[in-house]
Amino acid sequence: MTGFPDVSKIKYEGPDSTHPLAFRHYDENEVVEGKTMKEQFRFSVAYWHTMRGTGADPFGPATMLRPWEGPEDNVENACNRVRVFFEFCEKLGVYFFCFHDRDVAPEGDSLTQTNQNLDAVVKVIKEEQDRTGIKLLWGTANLFSNPRYMHGAATSCNADAFAFAAAQVKKALEVALELGGDGYTFWGGREGYQTLWNTDMKRELDHLARFMHMAVDYAKQIGFTGQFYFEPKPKEPTKHQYDFDAANCINFLRAYGLEDHVKLNIETNHATLAGHSVEHELEYAGMQGFLGSVDANTGDLLLGWDTDQFPTDVYMTTKIMLAFLKYGGLAPGGVNFDAKVRRESFEPIDLFHAHVGGMDTFAKGLKIAAAIRADGQLQKALDDRYCSWATGIGAEIDTGQHDFASLEQYMLEKGDAEPNQSGRQEALENLVNRYVF
Repeated sequence: MTGFPDVSKIKYEGPDSTHPLAFRHYDENEVVEGKTMKEQFRFSVAYWHTMRGTGADPFGPATMLRPWEGPEDNVENACNRVRVFFEFCEKLGVYFFCFHDRDVAPEGDSLTQTNQNLDAVVKVIKEEQDRTGIKLLWGTANLFSNPRYMHGAATSCNADAFAFAAAQVKKALEVALELGGDGYTFWGGREGYQTLWNTDMKRELDHLARFMHMAVDYAKQIGFTGQFYFEPKPKEPTKHQYDFDAANCINFLRAYGLEDHVKLNIETNHATLAGHSVEHELEYAGMQGFLGSVDANTGDLLLGWDTDQFPTDVYMTTKIMLAFLKYGGLAPGGVNFDAKVRRESFEPIDLFHAHVGGMDTFAKGLKIAAAIRADGQLQKALDDRYCSWATGIGAEIDTGQHDFASLEQYMLEKGDAEPNQSGRQEALENLVNRYVF
């Protein structure tokens, strides 16, 4: 079965195009700062939203029309869904994808049966990869949906749940290796707590670290060399997630000796839930050497939860691309569209509209970011603001030539600090606007 018989390969037609299913800015062969757009972005489609999103919400059941779905979610149906998914990626022109183990294959009555189901579907994924050349950006395991994980997985108070999760990740790593995955992501869907009255936080964090070390060790054992990622999220579904934000995750990784093995997968909507902007999270991860990959989406500030909408804000993507370019890109990570069409956008064609818009918005942001960097005025303004650190007392402080006593003597002799200069925020905002429109 073909899933999208009326859709042809999406093409680049340029900024003047009015075709709703054509790229206006994303030209995969256009070179920006020494790399093609294809190389800069490494766009990826998220299997869980694109193929498994139903449109259900707390106030109503599924709305999505998906003609390729059978009456039962069995292995046969799962294999057919994989073929439709690769057709979608081919026509969209995306060369990577991401998935959870339970996205692609149904659970069975036992772990043995579940693994057999997964093996059968992975065989079809491998066939489709060989046919299309589309690669696995990163894989992961769903350690949050099954009721056995109601108290968490690696942080569960139930040792058997921990053991089951370990078996599940072991299999997921084997699958990532078989499919040539460039990475593997830890997202602790329920690794957190609702109340401290029933939570031993230190024990749970110790167990989470032990679990991740087990994964690192097993990857070495089987020869999986893909990059590990840790994905920050402050809340949902638990009240307090242990992977709260970039700073929290980096502290955890360093505290438990995982800093040489794991980078971060930053998500826009998770950043805003933590009270940050996505550029803050990218900058913090980048300056600490932990910037790895990105889940591209956005939230709705009027709603306040993880809405996972497609990114359409050029200002936001410009800020994101400034961070990417500053820190040398994402490879082997990429830009994964962890985003879902709205409940009301229920037809299959809406999946194309959503992804085309997101890819074009990122491409426009890349071109604007590159122009800002080439012009240099924004960087000059930044350098000028910190000019007191380039020479004199500032340079001496930065090279370790002073202590409190010597700085006291310096100020006693000088009498007072030099006057401050304006931060020129509004002027800089106007400067950026010149590139955006």
